[in-house]
Amino acid sequence: MAEITLTTLFILFLPFLLSLAGQGGMAKLLTLVTGILALLLSVEDGGAVLPWVIGMIVALVSLWERIRPHRMA
Repeated sequence: MAEITLTTLFILFLPFLLSLAGQGGMAKLLTLVTGILALLLSVEDGGAVLPWVIGMIVALVSLWERIRPHRMA
């Protein structure tokens, strides 16, 4: 079985952790699902890249939506 370190788990679930600071419940759910999918696909080289990138995009958009009203004022 592949050994997964704490650093690997942190990197894989970084989109979910970022989305916790963002806005909207759906973003949190989507990034959690992409984090789990990335964890499951990480047994192959490069398998976790696509779910991780999608999760980061969702998390960054969620953060942007939370920050944007403060920038406009």
